[in-house]
Amino acid sequence: MKSTLIDAGPIIALFDRSDSYHGRITQFLKSGSFHLISTWPVLTEASHMLDFDKRAQVALLEWVYRGGLELLQLDSAAVRRIIELTKKYDDVPMDLADATLVVAAEHLGIRDIISIDTDFYVYRTTDKEHVHNIFQL
Repeated sequence: MKSTLIDAGPIIALFDRSDSYHGRITQFLKSGSFHLISTWPVLTEASHMLDFDKRAQVALLEWVYRGGLELLQLDSAAVRRIIELTKKYDDVPMDLADATLVVAAEHLGIRDIISIDTDFYVYRTTDKEHVHNIFQL
């Protein structure tokens, strides 16, 4: 099972049947064997975007609780790096959730992400690599 980062967009689509990416992300995740890793800011963003349906929010949290998603804990050193990234990419702009995913990529050595955003082609890790989006739009 391959460790892969996941952004909020695909998580939202997974739990919102009306999302235009729902079918594609569901099939994509079923077709692979992924150990999904994300961060608390990503989970917070996804939960907030699902606030129109409390059942969807609960389903998301139950999925995390059952091990569908591992949440990386970030320390104060990670916050320092998030600040650096946010300043560096202020023209994109980089939000907190995206910055934490770049930090997770650096910390865990993971270079694959599942996202519906194109920003990850712009962002670079400390070793000048980008995080490769494996979910083709």
